[in-house]
Amino acid sequence: MHFPRLETTLREYPLISFFVLANLLSWLAWAPYILSHDGLGILDFRVPAILGSGQLLGVLPGAYLGPITSAFLLTALIDGRAGLKSWLGRLWRWKTPLRWYVISVLAVPAGMVLTGLVFSQGHIAAPSVTALLAFVPMFLFQMVTTGLAEEPGWRDFALPRLQCRFSPLNAACILGPLWGIWHLPLFLTEWGGYPDATWVRPAAFLIFCFAFNIVMSWVFNRTGQSLPLSMMMHVSANTFASLMWSELFPLLDADGELIWIAMALGSSIAAVIIVATTRGRLGHPNQDPAISPSS
Repeated sequence: MHFPRLETTLREYPLISFFVLANLLSWLAWAPYILSHDGLGILDFRVPAILGSGQLLGVLPGAYLGPITSAFLLTALIDGRAGLKSWLGRLWRWKTPLRWYVISVLAVPAGMVLTGLVFSQGHIAAPSVTALLAFVPMFLFQMVTTGLAEEPGWRDFALPRLQCRFSPLNAACILGPLWGIWHLPLFLTEWGGYPDATWVRPAAFLIFCFAFNIVMSWVFNRTGQSLPLSMMMHVSANTFASLMWSELFPLLDADGELIWIAMALGSSIAAVIIVATTRGRLGHPNQDPAISPSS
């Protein structure tokens, strides 16, 4: 079947099309999880648990049907084989100075430790051997379940196009909230602490996404738009937050809201420093010649 009007609209508005399609596909895929006993409890079933939680099977379908699938389909339609080659090329762009690997993997955990020390008033505990042994496997696992599912869409498809139309800072300020909004339905599930969580969690999460996206945009630009390093930075935050932070700061773990506030504040401080030191350029030297401003 051929839909010329639809194709014309998608070509003329690739960014709007991407954000609408990514949300639509993900939210539809998450609907059973949200409506199950893991969420609102409207449907009488529970998502099968893996590693003690239904989050993996509940979230993963929407994660893969949303950003990465939308980016692939739109890139193929708008830019054809040449566009797909450029899109996939950033996914295999590993060649970058070693310091950026260190920054991508360790900077976020280091910042989270400093933030945790402030919020816990200097109280820190030794992590368990189990958590230490699980960190690298969990990091690699999340590279596939989180990094690969999301980053080819947000950073690989959307960010270069936004930066062709807006300044790097404005592009980051647009992408961050949209990235956060994509997650919002999950706050109606165990993923977001439902039903015990208050409005503070999604609010703090949106602030975190807004600020952390500025940091990630800086890394993406400074590494020559290396997607693997964007994935690493994203996953380092997720892995450390889910596995290590509660081990190091049990006082913070006792107050679920405080953890989200701490993450929002820590990422905001980092974003302000990067914006100030780069004068809002976020490491972006010029436009990506592979993507025209009209894209």
